[in-house]
Amino acid sequence: MAELFAGMRGAVLDDNGPLHFGSPHREQRELVAGRALAILGDRAVLTITGPDRLTWLDSITSQAVASLRPGESTELLILDPQGHVEHAASVVDDGATTWLIVDRDRAAELLAWLTRMRFRLRVDPQDAGSSHRVIGGTAEAAAAVDAVARWVDPWPNVAPGGWGYAAADPHPGAERDWVEAIVDADQYASLAAAAARGESPVTGRWAADALRIAAWRPRAASEADGRTLPHEVDWLRTAVHLDKGCYRGQETVAKVHNLGHPPRRLIALQLDGSDDVLPEPGAEVLADGEPVGAVTSVARHYEEGPIALALVKRTLAEDAVLTVRTDDGDVAASAETIVPPDAGRTAAVPRLPRLSRRR
Repeated sequence: MAELFAGMRGAVLDDNGPLHFGSPHREQRELVAGRALAILGDRAVLTITGPDRLTWLDSITSQAVASLRPGESTELLILDPQGHVEHAASVVDDGATTWLIVDRDRAAELLAWLTRMRFRLRVDPQDAGSSHRVIGGTAEAAAAVDAVARWVDPWPNVAPGGWGYAAADPHPGAERDWVEAIVDADQYASLAAAAARGESPVTGRWAADALRIAAWRPRAASEADGRTLPHEVDWLRTAVHLDKGCYRGQETVAKVHNLGHPPRRLIALQLDGSDDVLPEPGAEVLADGEPVGAVTSVARHYEEGPIALALVKRTLAEDAVLTVRTDDGDVAASAETIVPPDAGRTAAVPRLPRLSRRR
């Protein structure tokens, strides 16, 4: 359905839809103000029906969802046996169907795994990506759309059973107002037609991603590189319940949190924008000329300028002088600690849990 936006003025698209419509900074301001909706073509939708769906998900994922109420939002992780993040899903249940918003490029793999894990339980996971699309924006903006389900981002609140590593007060994402609405094909086409007429402003996903990075919010498509532990990116905050029953990878999650420290840690970077050079995800982060990590997400923020998230080795000094390697030379970067070097139960201070906002 990306072609629905192809004819719009300034539209720059890839295979997953619009990246921007000619003015990424203006689009960010419109999103924050609630005057526009983001077209999130890199998201896909899975559905799970059947009376056992919530207890089944509870048993195989990192989050406690067995008692999830209709309209309540949460998120979960699928971990490998060593506790590395394989998949992440935004979750909302409407009382009959559990809706999962996932990364499009990993959706088929996740669906295949869920299908294999059904056993004899009364669950039916399905791909709804061909019939439904995802758009995002503030709660007010998303409420104006005829959606089949709305997921309210819990970040950066510490969910019941979760744990926050980032010590920033206030957290950069404290004012984050973000909802992702699942709409059917007809509503999606209507939104595209209204946008083309100038009646319903929309943005590409570059704008949404810049706001995410500024809020220190991890995504599987960016921060999960095959060996990422939830602790490394502060994902215990919203996606892991530390006191629930066993699930794949749970032993590693508990051991790292209770007895050790994650081997890497997420930092936020403010990049030197004087040369107008922006590194690519995967670019090396250097300290004294030696590689110490890699950029995971990067954007130009409408207020903060060039910003990035990066995973670096745990032992990197918090006051280290950093640069980021690009094809045009190294770019100076100042770092802000997200996950501290001594992160773990003995060092981190848990925040008081707050109830998830409801639809």
